[in-house]
Amino acid sequence: MADNSVRVGNGDEKGRSRVLYYLCKYVLIGPVLRLFFPAKVIGAENVPDTGGVILVGNHISVADSFFTPLFIKRRVTFLAKSEYFTEKGLKGRLKRIFFNGVGQVPIDRGGASAAHDALMTGVRLLKEGKCLGIYPEGTRSPDGRLYKGKTGVARMALEAGVPVVPLAMIGTDRVNPIGSKMWRPHRITAVFGRPLEFSRYEGMAGDRFVERSMTDEIMYRLMELSGQEYVDVYAAKVKADLEASAAKKVDAVVEGRGPGTVTRLPGTKAG
Repeated sequence: MADNSVRVGNGDEKGRSRVLYYLCKYVLIGPVLRLFFPAKVIGAENVPDTGGVILVGNHISVADSFFTPLFIKRRVTFLAKSEYFTEKGLKGRLKRIFFNGVGQVPIDRGGASAAHDALMTGVRLLKEGKCLGIYPEGTRSPDGRLYKGKTGVARMALEAGVPVVPLAMIGTDRVNPIGSKMWRPHRITAVFGRPLEFSRYEGMAGDRFVERSMTDEIMYRLMELSGQEYVDVYAAKVKADLEASAAKKVDAVVEGRGPGTVTRLPGTKAG
């Protein structure tokens, strides 16, 4: 199967990307964010200093990806849609510089093999010893609750043989509320949980029951750390329901047609 991931240069360009990342983190963007959005960070020592690791987070705001790299010394890499890197003209160049600067790696999400390519890109980065940031819900929460996780994070952990560190972001939805383009000064909290280690499932990548159980364990830990209400349905489905029922209130969608109430909690421990 063809790899449709977009690789952004190597050698000198990778060096420039690394310099730009730390320039943004410590000089251009980081100091401003720290000044206007003071953060309480708990458990950052749970992130290994070296080696591949998956940093899994709840996703309640666009701001999550901007704040996460500020909380640990390691560079955090996220997968981003390739359109951010291929736009033409000055605007496109500025976007490319910015997203490289905040640690984004482009991936083509439009092809038939998009999910597989994203998975393989993630595994490659992890085997290179990178710290990879992932939002297992697959999209931002539409209402601040925690939704069912997609199993890709479990597959990556098994394929690459790396630990998973849960990260709960609290308060970023107050910084950048849903539907707002404005950022508002507000204190935030980041809670890093202890690494989740799944070596007991070595060689079982591709077993959907194992991967589902692992993902549920990850989501349960995120629920504990964040204090969010858990909803056992994919966030993308809720968003689709909301878009299809734009004239109705969110409560009517959630309470009337099924995706609202908690039917079960994610498993507390895989296996």
